[in-house]
Amino acid sequence: MYGQPKVLVTRPIPQVGMDIISKACDVQILRCDTPPSREELLENVRGMNGLLTLLTDRIDAEIMDAAGPNLKIISNYAVGYDNIDVEAATKRGVMVGNTPGAMTETTADLAFSLLLAAARRIGEGIDYVRKGKWETFKPLELLGRDVHHAALGIIGMGRIGTEVAKRARGFDMNVLYYDHRMRRDKGRSTGAVMCDTLDDLLARSDFVSLHTPLNEKTRHLINTHTLGLMKKTAILINVARGPVVDTEALCEAIEAGRIAGAALDVTDPEPLPSNHRLLQMPQCIVLPHIGSATVETRNKMAVMAAENLVAGVTGGVPKYLVNCEKPAVGN
Repeated sequence: MYGQPKVLVTRPIPQVGMDIISKACDVQILRCDTPPSREELLENVRGMNGLLTLLTDRIDAEIMDAAGPNLKIISNYAVGYDNIDVEAATKRGVMVGNTPGAMTETTADLAFSLLLAAARRIGEGIDYVRKGKWETFKPLELLGRDVHHAALGIIGMGRIGTEVAKRARGFDMNVLYYDHRMRRDKGRSTGAVMCDTLDDLLARSDFVSLHTPLNEKTRHLINTHTLGLMKKTAILINVARGPVVDTEALCEAIEAGRIAGAALDVTDPEPLPSNHRLLQMPQCIVLPHIGSATVETRNKMAVMAAENLVAGVTGGVPKYLVNCEKPAVGN
């Protein structure tokens, strides 16, 4: 409708979110299953008052300037926002919103599912049956590792890390954690014990689960050196961001037997090429970034992102704002 704020949604999101947006905005949606190209983004953002973006959309100063001076908000359909240049947005008076807490328990469920699947070699067992290899019960076939009473090392004790610790408590696991903010209070409710150094956590853990944001400090946090500190029987779980792990270093560590395996919902690059080394390794489980992929959670994210967007383009302040306060141009 004429006079409504113009917004761009870079890919289809659940209808419950689109309904909120369409009632208040003049919506343009890029109806494709894959991320729009750089050229498509630059062309379609022009004149927009708001953008609803996905993690796969790199939104930097060039994109913001292409949108023009009337751009008020970038609402990210995700908790993380490493795809957005928040500093550039703030300088231009553009608000940045996200969906914190929406996927906490759902992602924790998946992290623990990956831990169990890797420990008990579930993926290998499924392939074993499907390939017709199952002949009879064999005492030495597909032996995995016990989860109960094992040591779980959690790197990053934020919302999701805390929920993973709660799930581990049900398996009587010995939960350790390392948090760069040194938040000793975070583990109290779960009985987790904080390690003073990352090296200590890696050396003591049977399973290492990553729950850190992606930034310059955490990029390739798991690398040749840190992988070398882990037990040879240890399994790495990553539901955070792919680049937290040095992919080549992980491949080499698994191939050389320096760790037992990995279970990944996120990778670098993403997606992995179908012939990638990791996908050829039976000790490695790779999922297509489905940490938040339940109907309930994706709908909740859609509502939060939509409400952020509408608030931003209609003169309000989004409930979930990354750059703290409504930024002022020139600040």
